[in-house]
Amino acid sequence: MKPPHRAPDTTSPRAHPDPRGPSHPPGVHTGIGDAPVRDRGGWVPSSGGGDIGDLPVEGARGADSPASGLRVIVIVIAVQLAISVGFFAVMAHLVVHLRHDLGLLAGTVSLVLGLRVAAQYMLFLPAGALTDAIGPARAGALACTLRAAGFALLGTAGGLAELLLAAVVLAVGGALFHPSAQSLLAGVAPARRSRGFAAYMIAGQIGAVTGPPAGLFLLSTGGFGLLTALAVVAWGTGAALFLLLHPARATARRTGSRTRTVDVRAAVRAVLSSTPHPGRGTARRAGSRTGTITVRGPRISAVLRDRRFLLFAVTVAPTTLLADQIVSVVPLKEVGGQASTLFFCVVGMATAAVQPWCAASGRAARPWVLKSGLICGGAGYLLLLAIPSGGGPLAVLVTAGVLHGLAAGLTQPALFQTVTRRAPSGQFGTYFGLLSFLAGAVALAGGFTVGRLFDTGSHGESTALIGLAVVAALSAAAVRAPRPEPDMTRERESVPV
Repeated sequence: MKPPHRAPDTTSPRAHPDPRGPSHPPGVHTGIGDAPVRDRGGWVPSSGGGDIGDLPVEGARGADSPASGLRVIVIVIAVQLAISVGFFAVMAHLVVHLRHDLGLLAGTVSLVLGLRVAAQYMLFLPAGALTDAIGPARAGALACTLRAAGFALLGTAGGLAELLLAAVVLAVGGALFHPSAQSLLAGVAPARRSRGFAAYMIAGQIGAVTGPPAGLFLLSTGGFGLLTALAVVAWGTGAALFLLLHPARATARRTGSRTRTVDVRAAVRAVLSSTPHPGRGTARRAGSRTGTITVRGPRISAVLRDRRFLLFAVTVAPTTLLADQIVSVVPLKEVGGQASTLFFCVVGMATAAVQPWCAASGRAARPWVLKSGLICGGAGYLLLLAIPSGGGPLAVLVTAGVLHGLAAGLTQPALFQTVTRRAPSGQFGTYFGLLSFLAGAVALAGGFTVGRLFDTGSHGESTALIGLAVVAALSAAAVRAPRPEPDMTRERESVPV
């Protein structure tokens, strides 16, 4: 007798050989290692590795729900606003503290400040890879914790050894923070990604403008110790907010399972290793049973083999140099404290004002936007040639500030979109780290050269400004954005050219 037909048991694990269950559509491939993959409803975990990518799960309330992506954006913006106020409040007055309160020589002050910048640039590549390995939420919380510790050391340091230690701790935290925050934004749905990054940029500019006066008020009220305490609180708040994005907690609440742990030591080994991690398949199959996830992060060597992106990173490497040198060049022109303050406020306002335009219709991903940003930066340096040392027409200085603000406001979203569209799933941090590492190396070498030229007098000053403009023009002429990598694990935006 033929047995009666029975409906398939959708609750049994045997009914679905794929451990992702019946909701996972066929034909969607997993990404690199155990990184999260892109489903039609948002980020979903790869088989067996539910949360190791540490990216938010969009559509947790339904396949079409944007609530989780919006939550990620709101939290990242809140973190950016808090830490930017804390950072700029301290850094705007750090030189005065080191020079007058601690009595350090100018060369020693330069050593402390230069060590932080140089170490942060050198660590961007491994920090980006580590972000991919342990997940951006964990890396972001670690970054904010390190920055909070660094500012605490800075506020209590009384000698050179303590100051150098604080500089290194701050550098490590900074190298981890930027790839973490931007990896989270890269993981949201394309429809929200551009607007999320625009709001992220605006929040940073608000912090840059409001931080220094807030720091001046605290400095006059309670001294440098109170000022660094504000920074500690701000970065501690950022760490707590990042932990709210920890996906394991949300997964545990939805499934009733125990929270899993990540083998961070394995993640570090995977970042530094050029060979596959042993036991990859076994760990993937056994992860859900043991409750422990062994992380295989994307290796740096894989990014270095992407020749198209490497060429792109080299050609846009001057972007950081062009953005950073205005901080030195304008004061060296001796235009006066009020004029310098006005210039930097104009730069911040112009950078923030152009963000909604960049976010609309995905404009930032268009190749000409990046070229336009580089050209604006070069034109801004040429305009500074019209300002003699000791001050000049204020309208010229304001116009130069607008051009430099447009340069930063156009190049940063363009670079973010390029990395997002080129990097394979789960490797945004490593790609971003390579880009930032090369840009930092050029910024260090170029900054040293510009400083030496300014020391030689007016002729060297003009040479430096013309040289910066030429570098911007050459970069704009040579840059070719790499095509988006064909990746079935990530939904990509269709961007008109």
